[in-house]
Amino acid sequence: MFLEGKRALVTGSTSGIGLAIARELAAEGAQVTLNGFGDEGEIAKLCEELGATHSGADLTDVAQVEAMMADAGEIDILVNNAGVQHVSPVEDFPVDKWNLIIALNLTAAFHTTRLAVPGMKAKGWGRIINTASAHSKVASPFKSAYNASKHGIAGFTKTIALELAEHGITANCISPGYVWTPLIEGQIPDTMKARGLTRDEVINDVLLVKQATKKFVQPEEVGAIAAFLCRDEAQNVNGANWSIDGGWTAE
Repeated sequence: MFLEGKRALVTGSTSGIGLAIARELAAEGAQVTLNGFGDEGEIAKLCEELGATHSGADLTDVAQVEAMMADAGEIDILVNNAGVQHVSPVEDFPVDKWNLIIALNLTAAFHTTRLAVPGMKAKGWGRIINTASAHSKVASPFKSAYNASKHGIAGFTKTIALELAEHGITANCISPGYVWTPLIEGQIPDTMKARGLTRDEVINDVLLVKQATKKFVQPEEVGAIAAFLCRDEAQNVNGANWSIDGGWTAE
């Protein structure tokens, strides 16, 4: 287990992609801190399964982020995965939804990173992995805030990769296409409303239309990439934006 003795924090990890990443890191020996909301009993079961601890910090609240990072201690691996989505025409886009998406998808990653970096520098080793999206490379209509946040996280990743490269720290992002997670399932009704489509039409003609495989990405596939990025063999993978989107952004 190549991550024995390493400490990892994965945000948004009580379900979906984040949980898959946390499972992969724990399987390789990392001591994992989960973060996210959900049923307390289910989260307790996950902690027992993974030998993990849990923080219920609201990442849109800077004070709660700072408390979470202090409780987690010096982090070797930081995975900024927490995210939220809303689908709406720009002229009708709720301002509170815009603010929430930017705060959680982008600004929270800045706060966790600035707080994790000093400890990584002191050790001369660190891995920062940000969950971006195919929407960090291309855009889709009715997702102005999400597209903006994911383009932002890709740029942020490149910047910190350059800043930290001589300290033994890498920063990369993973850009999945559509992964069958609660986030994706939850946006289907909004897309149905925004575009006047049925559920099947949203799945086949909107979500999977650009994925050449016509299949959803599986969370475990994203987790495997995250684990690889933590290996010593990936020490020169830095500032990269890894696509796992069934061929979507190959066009």
